[in-house]
Amino acid sequence: MQIYLVGGAVRDSLLGLPVTERDYVVVGSEAQTLLDQGFIPVGRDFPVFLHPQTKEEYALARIERKEGRGYTGFACYAAPDVTLEQDLLRRDLTINAIAQDQAGQLHDPYGGMRDLQDRVLRHISPAFSEDPLRVLRVARFAARFHHLGFYIAPETLELMRKLSRSGELNHLTPERVWKELEKVLSGRNPQIFFEVLHDCEALPILLPEVEALFGVPARPDWHPEVDTGVHVMMALHEASQRSEQLAVRFATLCHDLGKAQTPAHILPSHHGHGDRGLPLIQSLCKRLKVPNECRDLALLVSELHSLVHTALQLRPATLLRLFDRLDVWRKPERLSQLLLCCQADFYGRLGFAEREYPEPEYVQQAYDAAAAVAVRPILEAGYTGEAIRLQLSRRRIFAIREIHCRWNDK
Repeated sequence: MQIYLVGGAVRDSLLGLPVTERDYVVVGSEAQTLLDQGFIPVGRDFPVFLHPQTKEEYALARIERKEGRGYTGFACYAAPDVTLEQDLLRRDLTINAIAQDQAGQLHDPYGGMRDLQDRVLRHISPAFSEDPLRVLRVARFAARFHHLGFYIAPETLELMRKLSRSGELNHLTPERVWKELEKVLSGRNPQIFFEVLHDCEALPILLPEVEALFGVPARPDWHPEVDTGVHVMMALHEASQRSEQLAVRFATLCHDLGKAQTPAHILPSHHGHGDRGLPLIQSLCKRLKVPNECRDLALLVSELHSLVHTALQLRPATLLRLFDRLDVWRKPERLSQLLLCCQADFYGRLGFAEREYPEPEYVQQAYDAAAAVAVRPILEAGYTGEAIRLQLSRRRIFAIREIHCRWNDK
C-alpha cells in the first residue's frame, strides 16, 4: 500500500499559498484493509474514507467511466491494480494532478509543475468534457489565481465551450451551482468567474439574468464603459475590495438586472430599472435556492440604490421612507450594506475612481440623526397609539432636514 498527498494541497504548497486541507490517494489497497485500520467510510459514490485520528480524506485510487448525464453519471472502479497515473488521469487540470509520496518526492506525469510555472490552467485529457462541473471549477480557479497571473489554455477554453453546447450543464443541480457561486463570491476576484462563464458560453445557461446584461448600452456620460455587463463586473470587483460579506457581493451582482428589461425606445436611459429587476432577482434566487439574507439584500439594493445616488436631492420625508423600507430601526446593518453596494456601483465605472461621491456619507449622517430621536419624550408628552408613530416620524424628518440644510450650506 502506497499513500500520496494529492490535489490542492500539493498545488498550493508549490505556489507558496497556505494549505488548508489535505487529501490523500491510496494505491495498491482495498476498502477492507482501510476499514481494518480504523478508517471511517464516508464516500457514497466513491471509496473515500476519513483517517481515524486526523479526519483527513483518503480515497482509494480509482478510474472512472462516463455512463450517464451530468457530473454524477460515472461508473467507478477502485482496486489494488489501479495505478497512481491512472488515478491522476481522471482529474480535471494538470496543476491538480501532482502527487507527493511519503518521502516527499513529487510525481508529475502530466506536466502540472510546468503549467504551474507558466501560470496555465490546462485540462489533462479529452475526458475533461465529460463532467459539466469542471466548467465551474475552472472558472473558479481562474478567479482564485487571477492575481498570480493564471490564464486558461485556449484548448481548454474550447472544451469548456463544447461542454456548454452539449446540454450537460443543464444537469447541474441548483444546490451545486450555488455552492460554486458562494465559493467564488467569497474570493478576491469574483468578476473573473463570471467573465469566464460568459466567454465559454456557460453564463446563458447557468445565470441568464446576468448574461442578458452584456451588450445592453448605458449612457456614456454616466457609464463610459457603456456595456452594462462590463459595468456589473467592474462593480462586483469594487464590492470585493470593499466588503467580505457574501450578501453585499451578491447584491452588487444583481443590482442592475432590470436594465436587461429596459424598453428599447428609452435606451440608453434606464429609468425604473430597479423595480424591473425585482422579479428577475426573485426568480434567480428561487431557482438556485439562494439564502434569504442574500436574496433580501439584493432586492433592497435593486429597489433603492438609485435613491442613494440622488440622496442630496431627496426630500427628508423621502429619505425617511428609504430608512423605513430598509427596516433599519430593527436591522441597522442593512444601511451599511446598501451604502457599500452603492459605492461599488458608483466607482465600478470607467474613469470614476477619482470622482467624489458624497451621498453615502450624507445618508449615513441623516440616519444617525434620525436614529438619535428619542421615543421617551413623545410618550411623556402624552401621545398614544398611532399618534406615537406619526410624531416619531415628524421628529425624524426634522432631524434629517437639519442635516440636509447643513450639507447645502457647505
